Amino acid sequence: MSNREARGSAGTPAPGLDALESAVERLIAEVRSTRERAMIAQAEAERGDHLLRQFVDGRQDPGELARRVAELEAENRDLRARLAKGREGVDRMLASIRFLEDRR
Repeated sequence: MSNREARGSAGTPAPGLDALESAVERLIAEVRSTRERAMIAQAEAERGDHLLRQFVDGRQDPGELARRVAELEAENRDLRARLAKGREGVDRMLASIRFLEDRR
């Protein structure tokens, strides 16, 4: 279609041209988004391949990794318990402060 055909009698774009332009812009945005997701997926796949090769080559000991995971999980449980205990202490202090403020 020539420029002359795409324009109406007053030199304005034909009604379908705006819709086409909008559709093309949406398509371009979708292609960019898809490319980004594909790049992220590719990077994750490469990381997974690298880790798998370490296991297959024997550079990573699965037993050692399992031991480390168990150690970290135990540490995580301990830290969560300490946080809960700390929150209880803070709540008690806040309750005391509120009580003292109410007595004023």
